[in-house]
Amino acid sequence: MSVKKEASGRRSIQVEVEVPGTPEEVWRAVATGPGISSWFVPAEFEERDGKPVAVKLNFGPGMESRSVVTAWDPPRRFAAQGEGWGGSPPIATEWSVEARAGGVCLVRVVNSLFASTDDWDNQLEGTESGWPGFFRTLRIYLTHFRGQRSAIMQFVAPVAGTEAEAWETLTAALGLKGLSVGQRWTAPAGVPALSGVAEYVSQSPYDALLRLDKPGPGVAAFGAFNFGGQSMVALNFYHYGNQAAATVARETPLWQAWIQERFPAPLETIKSE
Repeated sequence: MSVKKEASGRRSIQVEVEVPGTPEEVWRAVATGPGISSWFVPAEFEERDGKPVAVKLNFGPGMESRSVVTAWDPPRRFAAQGEGWGGSPPIATEWSVEARAGGVCLVRVVNSLFASTDDWDNQLEGTESGWPGFFRTLRIYLTHFRGQRSAIMQFVAPVAGTEAEAWETLTAALGLKGLSVGQRWTAPAGVPALSGVAEYVSQSPYDALLRLDKPGPGVAAFGAFNFGGQSMVALNFYHYGNQAAATVARETPLWQAWIQERFPAPLETIKSE
């Protein structure tokens, strides 16, 4: 991972992923509110005269962002610029979709800012390292659930100790220890009903991605990370199909209770449909 630095002061990172679908199908997944919400975070576009003028993303309580749309060329490219993170210069984000042979498209995201020092490079690199995990969910969505309705259930909880200890605690509680890609998995007794197939498991970063069949079709993404010196665990559930909203409404209080029992600390939750 590296930040590209230009003489003008522009600093940028770029991440790409190849996904199945036509340009129009992939565009709906990366350039509409319901599409982005199906694999990333709750998203909403503001429109004026039928044209998007801003995009709002909800990363959690007190962590909403709004970016002004600066370019709009469906189904190929759009760009937006919003406030920086933690006092950084404004951040520009550019999305592009390119058709490739074999019924797939290349999705590219570029995050950039202008700065005269290296002070914000770590934030750009952190953003760069975060995209691949979400892009794995995007690929699963477009492969198995393309165009379906979605609803999100996201939880973040602080945990004492290191990232490694937080991941150990989470995976032990969920029965994920030793899980391999392609292996079927069912949550142990005491955990809200959950089962599926492992799509991705990593120790660096601490991530696990499962394609679910219970409590309904969807994706579960589990992780542990450090945020400002505090170890955190994250549990993100993307449910798909006509019953997605009902599933999230039913399961949210069950997971809230489970997390508060396992990780007794202030709990942050997002629910969107």
